Amino acid sequence: MVVFAQLHSQNHKITELSNVFLYLVHERSMCDTDVACDVFFDLTNRIKEHMELVDRELCGKLISNPDQSVKNTANRFLSGSSEIKRIFNAYVKQWCSQKRHSLTIGDYTAFVQDTEQMFALVMDRIQRETEYLYPLIRKLEGQTRQVA
Repeated sequence: MVVFAQLHSQNHKITELSNVFLYLVHERSMCDTDVACDVFFDLTNRIKEHMELVDRELCGKLISNPDQSVKNTANRFLSGSSEIKRIFNAYVKQWCSQKRHSLTIGDYTAFVQDTEQMFALVMDRIQRETEYLYPLIRKLEGQTRQVA
């Protein structure tokens, strides 16, 4: 299984970058800076990498567990992950140009609102991983060690 230290490190960095980005975007003039764009693209890449890691390494392995409740948990996380990715991709497509490495903000108020909602969704997901998914995996790993 994945090392929990890596997951917690990713969660911490995503939370930190999210907080910094949200702070920056509340000042309109900061949205057009290279720094805000760098934070945005670093953050979006880290979110994508983290979700892929959780889906592949954690949920992908839990789905093959013989316990139906464990499979159900994995399926809920995978389903939620798909929905977050869909929303996240639409958000990125609407508000940035990856080709120009810039934010494309036509309606600043809508951008701030969408950004707050998007990152609240990501933070909620990270919290649910920490409260439900990681403890489940620790429990299953403990049971495996006891059996062996």
